[in-house]
Amino acid sequence: MRFGTLHGVMAFGLALSSCGTAAVPAQDQPAEGSQPFKVTPVASFDTPWAMAFLPGGRDALVSEKDGRLWVVNADTGAKTAVSGVPAVKVAGQGGLGDVVVGPQNRIYLSFVEGGAGETSGAVVGYGRLVANAGAYALQDFKIVWRQAPKVSGNGHFSHRIAFGPDGAMYVTSGDRQKFQPAQETTGNLGKVLRLTPEGQPFPGNPWAAKGGVQAQFYSIGHRNLLGIAFAPDGRLWEHEMGPQGGDEVNLIVAGKNYGWPVVSNGSNYGGGDIPDHPTRPEFEAPKVWWNPSISPAGLIVYSGDLFPQWKGDILMGGLSGESLIRIDVNGDQASKADRWKMERIREVEQGPKGEVYLLEDSGRLLRLTPA
Repeated sequence: MRFGTLHGVMAFGLALSSCGTAAVPAQDQPAEGSQPFKVTPVASFDTPWAMAFLPGGRDALVSEKDGRLWVVNADTGAKTAVSGVPAVKVAGQGGLGDVVVGPQNRIYLSFVEGGAGETSGAVVGYGRLVANAGAYALQDFKIVWRQAPKVSGNGHFSHRIAFGPDGAMYVTSGDRQKFQPAQETTGNLGKVLRLTPEGQPFPGNPWAAKGGVQAQFYSIGHRNLLGIAFAPDGRLWEHEMGPQGGDEVNLIVAGKNYGWPVVSNGSNYGGGDIPDHPTRPEFEAPKVWWNPSISPAGLIVYSGDLFPQWKGDILMGGLSGESLIRIDVNGDQASKADRWKMERIREVEQGPKGEVYLLEDSGRLLRLTPA
C-alpha cells in the first residue's frame, strides 16, 4: 500500500560501482530462493501500470498505460471498464500512470499530456468514481498539478503518488532524461514533491520560503522514481532507476539532495564515469543499490498478517530484473533480503486480507498467498 494513515483503503562478491573515483561498499545480492507463496492468475490486461483497492470490498482499480482504467474483482478477475478517463498522450514510457484512492475517496490519476510542439509532461488530477447499474464512470475530473517545464522526449515521467500520515500528497517527478533539471530550482523535474490534496505546496515544505515552484519541493536530485510508499512508522521510502547500474532504494528525508546526476553508484550509458556516492558525502546516499540494474517498479511496505515474516518490509518489482524483491527494513536502515524469480513486475499492491498482488508487464494480474 502507498498510504500512511490510509493503509487498507482504496488505496556478487565485492560490489563496486561500474565506474567512479571511489569504491562503493560491498552489498551482497541474496540468492534467488524458493517461493514461500503460491501464485494464482486473476485477470489479464494489455499494458497494466498501477493498481489500488477500493474501500470495503474486493474490487480494485487497474490502470493501463494506453489510457484504460478498469474496476477488477480481485477474486474472480471480472473486469468492468471505467468511462470518463481523461485523454492521455501515449508514447514511449508515457501514458496513463498511477491510480490512488485519496481523501474523500477521490480517485487520483497521473498521466502524460502533450504540450507545445513535441513537448509533454506528467499531470496529476482527481475525480469521483460513480457506479450505476453495473457501469462505472469517472466524473468531475480536475487536474491539480503539472510537471514543469514540459520538455521533449518520452521518458522518466515517474509520476507516482502516495498520501502521507500528515495528509499531504507526495508526487514523484522524474528528470525526463534531461539530467541537470534534477539539481535546478527553476522547475520541478527530478524531485519528490509534497502537495496538498488540491495540488498546492504543502505548508512548511523545506524550500517554502523561496516561493514559486520551489515551494513544492520535498527532496531533490532524483532520476526516475517509480515507487514510493510510507512505512507504518511514517518514514517515506522510494526507489528509482539508476543509469547503467546504480538502481536505488532511498529513505526520503525532507530537504535532502540525493545527488543525481552529480553522483550515482552506476555509470552513464556507454561507460561515461559518474562519481560514486561516497565521493560526495553532502548528498544523501541510497540505503540499497544494485549493480547491474534490476529496473525497479512498484513498491509497498507490507503491513498484512498473511505473511507475518514480511511485516514492515519493502516489496518491490524488478522489470529487467524479472523478480519480486523483499528489502528488510529496520527503522531507518534497509538491506537486501529475498529475490524470487518471476517475469517483469510492473506493480506491487497489498490486498485487504494481506494477499500480495502483482501486475506483470506482459499483462497478467497475479495473487500471492502463503504456500
